[in-house]
Amino acid sequence: MKHDDRPDAPSDARWQWIAGEPFRLFFISGALWSIVAVLLWPMFYAKWIGYYPSLVHSSLMIQAFGGAFVIGFLGTAGPRVASAPPFGWRETGGLLILHEAGGIAHLLQHAMIGDILFALMLGCLLTMLGSRAARSTDEDGPPPQLLLAVTGLLCGITGALLPWLARGTDAYWLVALGRLLLHQGFLLLPTLGIGSFLFPRMLGGGFGEEEGHRKRGLLIALATALLILGSFVLEARGQIAFGSWLRLGVAAAYLFLQIRWRRAPGAKPRGSLVTGLFWAMALGGLALLLIPTKPSQHASIAHLLYVGGFGLLMLVVGSRVLFGHSGDVPGFHRVSKWVRWLIFLAVLAAITRASPAWRPSLTISHHIYGAWTWALLA
Repeated sequence: MKHDDRPDAPSDARWQWIAGEPFRLFFISGALWSIVAVLLWPMFYAKWIGYYPSLVHSSLMIQAFGGAFVIGFLGTAGPRVASAPPFGWRETGGLLILHEAGGIAHLLQHAMIGDILFALMLGCLLTMLGSRAARSTDEDGPPPQLLLAVTGLLCGITGALLPWLARGTDAYWLVALGRLLLHQGFLLLPTLGIGSFLFPRMLGGGFGEEEGHRKRGLLIALATALLILGSFVLEARGQIAFGSWLRLGVAAAYLFLQIRWRRAPGAKPRGSLVTGLFWAMALGGLALLLIPTKPSQHASIAHLLYVGGFGLLMLVVGSRVLFGHSGDVPGFHRVSKWVRWLIFLAVLAAITRASPAWRPSLTISHHIYGAWTWALLA
């Protein structure tokens, strides 16, 4: 008897609608992990936990929250753009187990185990996507923008493992490089790749780029990836301003030159969720601009990028995916006062968390206020 014919084998009707669209599991998991991560701060100040949660908080936000949205999106869209079969329930289930186990490991302060599980999860995702790209029925192959997303996954793997591999050596800059690759490269590069593919659709246009420009798009994506990777090396080697501003310039150039920001003729007016896209880009760019001006307050200012930039952007893109797969694309473009309040909370959380950079006396209170604001938003 074949495996698929066994009576106890999960049927496609029962499981494939979830397994083939991993965002259904990963988006909600990521949102819940983000709530856990931010509430560590009020718990610490209330003396409910006995350790300073900075490392655990950042690991959960990048890996358990950001990682969930990257896996959910690429795991859903990757096979489609490669014209390949979707993930099966074993593949999606395996990724989910690694994701949850990594989050739990970080929560229990087993940072090395959590980082290894995270790298393993991304490696498995790359293998799954690579095997489908190799078997793709599309003669042109995957879109060139996918190169940036793949580079982001490689940044995540390298960034999670490099600080551990560099321990005990004199190459302290490798530790800083690993943090930059994980905290920024892992999210920034997929944002550019996914953005060039999805942002035009969010504005009422079509997917991807115009026909006949694949080679040019591949070269631009390759140059963008190399320049951004170079900016991380420069910053890790002490050229903080040059590295940060180079990264800002390259990302801005790619976004504004490679994305058709004009709405299609006859498209409906922009809905409330689309305003979150512009707020995310503005706050993320402001963070990269300001970080070199106050390097001693890097952690606070960087939250403009992490919360207002990446965090808000993931929620907006995730909403577009949810509306699209539910068959209610017009819902994404609706004007809604509730959505405006959600975007306001995201912007407020980012500014609240970043403000101690200018008023250090507000650090504790704004840790708490920022945490509860994000938890309410999520």
